[in-house]
Amino acid sequence: MTQLQPTSIARKVHQPALDGLRGVAILGVLLFHSDYLSGGFLGVDLFFALSGYLITDLLLREIEATGAVSLVAFWGRRIRRLLPALATMLAVTTVAVWAVGSPEMVRTTLSDGPWVQLNLVNWHLLAQEAGYWDRFGEARVFEHLWSIAVEEQFYLVWPALLLAIAWCGRRRVDGRVAVFAALASVASLVLMIALVNSVDPTRVYTGTDTRAFSLLLGAMVATRPARDMLARVVDRRGVVVLALLAVGIGTVWLLVDGVNSVWLFTGGLFAHSLASALLIGLCVKAPQALVAKVLTWQPIRWLGLISYSLYLWHWPVFVLLSPQRGWVQTVVALAVSIALAALSKYLVEDPIRFRAQWAVGRSGLFAFVALMIGLAVLWILLPGPAPATIDITKLGMSAACPTRGWSG
Repeated sequence: MTQLQPTSIARKVHQPALDGLRGVAILGVLLFHSDYLSGGFLGVDLFFALSGYLITDLLLREIEATGAVSLVAFWGRRIRRLLPALATMLAVTTVAVWAVGSPEMVRTTLSDGPWVQLNLVNWHLLAQEAGYWDRFGEARVFEHLWSIAVEEQFYLVWPALLLAIAWCGRRRVDGRVAVFAALASVASLVLMIALVNSVDPTRVYTGTDTRAFSLLLGAMVATRPARDMLARVVDRRGVVVLALLAVGIGTVWLLVDGVNSVWLFTGGLFAHSLASALLIGLCVKAPQALVAKVLTWQPIRWLGLISYSLYLWHWPVFVLLSPQRGWVQTVVALAVSIALAALSKYLVEDPIRFRAQWAVGRSGLFAFVALMIGLAVLWILLPGPAPATIDITKLGMSAACPTRGWSG
């Protein structure tokens, strides 16, 4: 059989409202990290649901056209889409931190970087007991990349699972995928409820196993049974349902607080992810609805188009430029983040993704290997800060002349 190229798969009509949803998601994250929107971290859930929906839709159309999934082609497209901007940000940020950062920031950056490269930084941060909502101690410039790691792990496993499902027969493959995604998402929710720690829910918030439902619910909505159900909703009262979902999600973003809203980790995040997935599906089915039209507003769409690079750059910029978080520093940090994201998209992402012939085939493989080696060399060659020294003579003086204590 002739290998089907990505361009030969029947393309779905582009949905501008989905670009707008990306814009809303990244705006929520920016406002959360600026301390202006307590529930803005839920924008990551919206990103997850979008990723699950779009990737599953692409894979199911490939299965429908060819009866299988080309894993090498899929992973190659994902690498070309995600790695260039990520590697650029990693290299620039690491050198900047090494040049101007504190010793502790340099130490954590050099420690976290290799795990980002391996797409395992969420598990590395959990092993380091780095709390997501911890407001004490020095921030880590790569800690926001836990979500990128979760998505990359999903991209590695999910296509292989869909290929296995397709091997069972092309008939009703959408239905089998829908059932699998639904059952797996419920299992992920049960695991979150079982493992949640009400004092610090970081483990269940950033763990791949306990966050998988956000991606899987988006995947479920991309299947034909879910699309058929949403089509019936649109025919009856889809505009109202769409508006209610948008208002409900916005209200939650305004009211919740990640640390104090324990209900989020006993079903609330699951409900939010399901609402996000349904919102995505309805925007696709009812592009003329008011909510979908609002999402096509050009500034929001443009934010969505640069959202990946903006997500990558904004947190290192925030850490390095706005430590006091005054509104002036925040505005400057936002402006710098958006500028870097635009440069990344138009000078790095798009050229390599759409026009660089060397980035495909054997030359693309060589470029990938060379880039990974280059990043590994960066972590090795940059010298870490000298360990803190302790003046033993002062310790001796302190022991000889103790300060006044309880017994004084």
